[in-house]
Amino acid sequence: MKARFSTALAFLLFVSTPIMADDIGQLPLSATFVMSGGYWESGPEGVPGAETSVAAGERGYYKLVAIRQADRTARIHLQMVASGEQGLRLVESVELEEFTALRPYVTGIRPESMSGVAGTPGFFATVYLKTTPDTDRVEEWTVLIDELGDIRVERASN
Repeated sequence: MKARFSTALAFLLFVSTPIMADDIGQLPLSATFVMSGGYWESGPEGVPGAETSVAAGERGYYKLVAIRQADRTARIHLQMVASGEQGLRLVESVELEEFTALRPYVTGIRPESMSGVAGTPGFFATVYLKTTPDTDRVEEWTVLIDELGDIRVERASN
């Protein structure tokens, strides 16, 4: 499915402020997986795919966060984080509805590569999940953001 970043959602306070060593206790216990990766940069027209205003020439990275719910399923949020001279700033956060519809039990999230920042803008991650807690079968789903900011969430094809 294709989606685009829509209006910014009110999300957890911890993601909009840097966490210092003294503040690590403020990280919600419900954040079971957090993965950062890829990058984005704004041109004169702003950020591809985002509807929020971003300064020209600003850049940052993406973050994928799995938040455990009371029933042990997870909600997965995709965020754009600006990284500049003033520090980190949450640009936008959206819940990925494709995962919400599955009510997944997330067992892991991994980046495409552990070699560092890619040569082109975008993002790729694999989400490992179960659709029922008692199954041994783990499904792989990919989250891909292309250089234009288009988001695709789909079951991985091997």
